[in-house]
Amino acid sequence: MSTSTSTTTSTIVEAKVIVSSPGRNYVTLKITTSDGVTGIGDATLNGRELSVASYLEDHVCPLLIGKDPAAIERIWQYLYKGAYWRRGPVTMTAIAAVDVALWDIKGKVAGLPVYQLLGGAAREGVTVYGHASGNDIPQLLDDVAKFRDRGFRAVRAQAAVPGVAKVYGMRKGDGNTYEPADGELPSEECWDTGKYLDWVPRKMAAVRERFGYDFHLLHDVHHRLTPIEAAHLGKSLEPFRMFWIEDPTPAEDQEAFRLIRQHTTTPLAVGEIFNSIWDCQHLITERLIDYIRTSVSHAGGISHLRKIFSLAELYGIRSGSHGAGDLSPVSFAAALHVDLSVQNFGMQEYMEHLPPYQEVFTTSWTFEDGLMHPGDAPGIGVEFDEEAAARFPYERKYLPVNTLADGSVHDW
Repeated sequence: MSTSTSTTTSTIVEAKVIVSSPGRNYVTLKITTSDGVTGIGDATLNGRELSVASYLEDHVCPLLIGKDPAAIERIWQYLYKGAYWRRGPVTMTAIAAVDVALWDIKGKVAGLPVYQLLGGAAREGVTVYGHASGNDIPQLLDDVAKFRDRGFRAVRAQAAVPGVAKVYGMRKGDGNTYEPADGELPSEECWDTGKYLDWVPRKMAAVRERFGYDFHLLHDVHHRLTPIEAAHLGKSLEPFRMFWIEDPTPAEDQEAFRLIRQHTTTPLAVGEIFNSIWDCQHLITERLIDYIRTSVSHAGGISHLRKIFSLAELYGIRSGSHGAGDLSPVSFAAALHVDLSVQNFGMQEYMEHLPPYQEVFTTSWTFEDGLMHPGDAPGIGVEFDEEAAARFPYERKYLPVNTLADGSVHDW
């Protein structure tokens, strides 16, 4: 007696790119299968959003039609190796959007949140840090107090530098986030390294004097220092037990971090502008950093980010993923799923999104006692309202350009 069985394999029937601006510009990829299941991914690249949208619409989406949505790794390799021109922020952000959308679909088909597909929860929740800032030290201290009162176990502290007109990381108004992209042409900001180096230890001393040491304190340098200047900063901050200083020097010169290491024990975090495991391979294998800050949406998605974190785990380096408002709630939710599942998790940036994002994105994550959880909804746990997104058209905006007093362009 013989029997025969037939199986129907779901295929991708549509891949659609939606550019919208509910509070800031976001690029969302929506993939639909022949079974009617949809998945979403974030393809936002701050200040260059339309480049990724075009890359997806013109070159990637046509390749997805007819593919098996369950074959996530094969599709990743097809889009990466098949393009021949590899890596770079536009390519890797586009691939990341596809990857996250496919993981979203796989979770919905399985009826499980993505973190369960990644091996389950390795911890009860994800420690996140908030962004405190102030125009002077009293304002900064009051802002830190607000985050501590809300239960944050970690706070990033940025403050205006006396004598410097504009400083990175300053929030606008009374909201919990900020958006540096502004205007149809880039604004210019003038920088003074000497004033900054004199000021930062003073404000960190004030934070520790008022609040003590029972929470994590972080600071973002934002690529503005030379290696020896970064070494000087790290040394001056050692008494304040920083959790990390972020992006102390431009990361293209990875060997520069060896010089910083020789002069300070302050932990170093870097990587938000990295796009692949090869961008950070040297930093990791030579143990030149303590935290790798690659983001799910700029480093090839969940699939590739897990490979970066696995390499880092071998060398005692922990994760610290970028999670600013220039990534949509889709990206942040995907990051939480990875954070919850990896063994070498360190910290997750949490910059709350600008309203009216809630009209377009419905999230299922929770925040309690300084910890976040992605929720247990199938997939990544974010729903996208395409009709609502249409009410918020794209607005061209640029990040600022940094200059020195003599007019020369400096790292922003």
